Amino acid sequence: VSTSHLQLAAFALGTVGWILCTISMGIVEWRVWHVDNTTIISSGIAWVGIWKVCFISYLHVSPGYREQFCHKFSSYDSFIPREIYVAQGLMLIAMFMGLLGLAATIFALRNVYMGITHKTLIAPFFLVGGFFYIFAGLCVLIPVSWNFYSVTHNQSIAFPPSYYMPSSPAAQEAGAAIPVGIVAVILLLLSGMFSLSYKFPMTAKTIMK
Repeated sequence: VSTSHLQLAAFALGTVGWILCTISMGIVEWRVWHVDNTTIISSGIAWVGIWKVCFISYLHVSPGYREQFCHKFSSYDSFIPREIYVAQGLMLIAMFMGLLGLAATIFALRNVYMGITHKTLIAPFFLVGGFFYIFAGLCVLIPVSWNFYSVTHNQSIAFPPSYYMPSSPAAQEAGAAIPVGIVAVILLLLSGMFSLSYKFPMTAKTIMK
């Protein structure tokens, strides 16, 4: 048990990182667009996520959403930029990889705290969990960095007329999903490094085996 403190920390950090990854994926505020025409976008601000775009409108352009109008992206939408398509896929992969990393770490910690001394039931699972954490962190890093690049260069999106969105904003900034994703990347990578640093203790019994 005394040799697995870092791995216990890896599990804690990995859990928080995985939760933040899931939150970032679901947040619509990946890009915050500021628009000049407030005829329909009443607040002058629209939120562009990886699954949908939303804004506040007092014209009730969508009865089901009261004052907030949201339009979900479809896999058939050809206007969606590559960074959003990539983000959809990689964030789902990251969530799945992070879950596998947690499962592997839990299994290894369970064996440690139950006093199971078989090396093959502890060290390999910490290593596998570490690789899953790092892979998940990289899967989050790519879409977060790419979309942040698009924000800083004020790149446009050719929305169709049914979205009630301009093709280019007057200005845009990174939304809440970007910093949440960055924190998730840091925690997942730290979890991976902590998990990979595990060394099975060399006891006399182990040496005899």
